Amino acid sequence: MRVILWLAAVAVAFAAADTYVVVLALPDMMAGVGLSIEELQRAAPLISGFLLGYVAVLPLIGRLADLLGHLPVLVGGLVVFAFGSFLTALSWDLAAMVVGRFFQGLGGGALVPATLALVAALYPAERRGVPLGLVSAVQELGSVLGPLIGAVVLAVADWRAIFLLNLVVGVVLAVAIQRLGRSDPALARSTRPDLIALLFLLLAGVAFVLLAVEPAALVQDLTWGALYVPAAGSTRWLTPLGLVTILATLGFVLKWGLRPGVRSVLGRITAEVDLLGALLLSIALAGVILAFATADPEMAVFSEQGTWYLVAGGLALLGFVFHLRRAQDPIVPRGAFARTPAWGSVLVSFFVGAALVAALIDVPLFARTTIYGDSQLKAALVLLEFLVALPVGAVAGGFLTRRLPAGVIAGAGMLLAAVAFVFMARWDADALRSIAATVVLVAGGLGFGLALAPVNAAILATTEQSMHGLTTSFTVVARMVGMLVGISALTTIGLRSYYAAQADLPSLSSVCTGGGMCEDYQDLLIGAAIAQEHTVFAGAAVCAAIAALLAVVLLRGAPTRALSPSETVTAL
Repeated sequence: MRVILWLAAVAVAFAAADTYVVVLALPDMMAGVGLSIEELQRAAPLISGFLLGYVAVLPLIGRLADLLGHLPVLVGGLVVFAFGSFLTALSWDLAAMVVGRFFQGLGGGALVPATLALVAALYPAERRGVPLGLVSAVQELGSVLGPLIGAVVLAVADWRAIFLLNLVVGVVLAVAIQRLGRSDPALARSTRPDLIALLFLLLAGVAFVLLAVEPAALVQDLTWGALYVPAAGSTRWLTPLGLVTILATLGFVLKWGLRPGVRSVLGRITAEVDLLGALLLSIALAGVILAFATADPEMAVFSEQGTWYLVAGGLALLGFVFHLRRAQDPIVPRGAFARTPAWGSVLVSFFVGAALVAALIDVPLFARTTIYGDSQLKAALVLLEFLVALPVGAVAGGFLTRRLPAGVIAGAGMLLAAVAFVFMARWDADALRSIAATVVLVAGGLGFGLALAPVNAAILATTEQSMHGLTTSFTVVARMVGMLVGISALTTIGLRSYYAAQADLPSLSSVCTGGGMCEDYQDLLIGAAIAQEHTVFAGAAVCAAIAALLAVVLLRGAPTRALSPSETVTAL
């Protein structure tokens, strides 16, 4: 079982790496579906689609992990992640790519709560700190490996190779976890293949590949070329090959769903899972995600369209709250977050995410603004100093959780991160050339890392084991929503600071007598951009300080420590 845990941790790291790979490969992906770099706003669904899959249905997946067991959800998450990677790799238009990214997010998001709950199942509360720290470390290690993997793959192959690599790794890990799980009697499942379902799946796969690749020999053939002629409109889905793909996929789903074991599982889900509550909660989360993910920070925290997303999400949330009061067995059981450290962990996670995103986004931006110009790679390498320290802090936080209160460790870590942001808010144009900047970045990464394991340990120690998948999913949701809200709000505030500083600049003609963009005026513009980043870093310092205070106050009662010898005697 512990081998399965570490395989699951590797899967979590790989799914996390995929997020950062996409950021690096986004321009090539846009070109692959016919979008220019000037149409960046149209590519926003590639990010929001992934986030929708990752966050919006996470509570439901967490509940399924509690109901069906952690192994099926881990394997299922990897299969869905691999399927999404397959769709993305062979996408021919933006719509197909967004669908692929949604399934990637759905599968990747399922891995985190299932893995954290598996830690809770394997270790008692006082011994969870180290494994939780290691799981958090490998998850954050994905943010380090992602850009490196992306850079290596893009140097030797097309962007599609990134997602084909995801496909292979996802399938290999799914098979390995399933085989190891079958050796455990408690996790054994019937695995007899359904040949007809497999034939449907094979037919759908072959048709989809031919549809995506469009081999010239087939397209130009007088007979076989008819397979690529749409019955109506211009979409490939209405070509004969597209219709075969759709029908064969439906055949696979229906045939697979008729298996006795699958019908039994579906029956349990229908009978024991609050699907209406899950739907209302998913709509509420989707409203928040879309409101902030579609925002243009230069204009407002969220767009005009985002306002309607928030209204829809708010109405769904009201319906969810009303439903919780009437449902016999709601998706969030009554009393699930009754203890202060339980709901406190969710609140702390929100502010951790809001602060963390400022480092992930604005440290490279500061590097490009000041010393690295248009070199995105060199700017990203500056962030590595922060990212490498983060998993180190996560492991250290896990060890310390066995001896110190979770609130103290998380609070100290976030206070360290807040201090690091205060120093960042004082950086000048040459700051990154100094070793002091490296010390600040490493300290910030260590601070965030220290907070990860204690927060997860606190919620696991104060909720029932039968709800660990569900409750840990809320910490992940809170952190992701915090990142979305944080980047939108902090960037908007920072841009206003930039525009204010730019408005105070003297006219170009008064600074540059020779015409053109002289060096002195360029320095003034850089100064205005630095003022923007200072505002963002200051806002992140406030978010980190709030997280530190909340951690100390709200997590202090979590029973996460192993008893010392003197405490053991007292307890006896």
